[in-house]
Amino acid sequence: MNGLLFITHRTEKYSYLDTVNIALEGGCSYIQLRMKGISLPEIEKTAIKAKKQCLIYGAELYIDDHVDICKNIAATGVHLGKQDMPPLDARKILGPDFIIGNTANTFEDIYRFSNEGTNYIGLGPFRFTNTKKNLNPILGLSGYRNIMQKCRENRINLPVIAIGGITANDIPGLIATGVSGIALSSSILTAKNPVAETKKIIDTINKCQK
Repeated sequence: MNGLLFITHRTEKYSYLDTVNIALEGGCSYIQLRMKGISLPEIEKTAIKAKKQCLIYGAELYIDDHVDICKNIAATGVHLGKQDMPPLDARKILGPDFIIGNTANTFEDIYRFSNEGTNYIGLGPFRFTNTKKNLNPILGLSGYRNIMQKCRENRINLPVIAIGGITANDIPGLIATGVSGIALSSSILTAKNPVAETKKIIDTINKCQK
């Protein structure tokens, strides 16, 4: 995984599927369907529709938390929080053909998950965000620098996606730490033109990675 990971977020203006379409129209290739506090049947129903849209745009769909839904709809993969199912257990359910991502807050988290077969890491939070409850300690730019340096020293080459309260202005500094990509939600959806903002952010990430 490399570039922009868009995380769905329902607002007063947009439904979950609206936000999927915004990101896809803006050129995003990685969508994480995150629907906290919603019933499993409703999540699966939405996931099926989201997958159809992703297929049209050639994008990958990841399901937040729910391994069974990921398998049922044949999504690209699942993203698991620190308190969710361990990646080894998820792999037993999903088999070898699905991608498994895990949320991490420390180098020790990354080291453990790397030995348990995860495919990518969502590292954060960068700063406080209203879209997440029970936040781990805020990392800030210095936290990312330190953790990414330890990953290099220990030859851990998993893709690492920076997450948590990130804005467009934060992207150059974060990419410079060595992360593979940036996860965004609110900063896109609160823009005057979210589709244009998505395109702008993707261009910024691409320029910083050259």
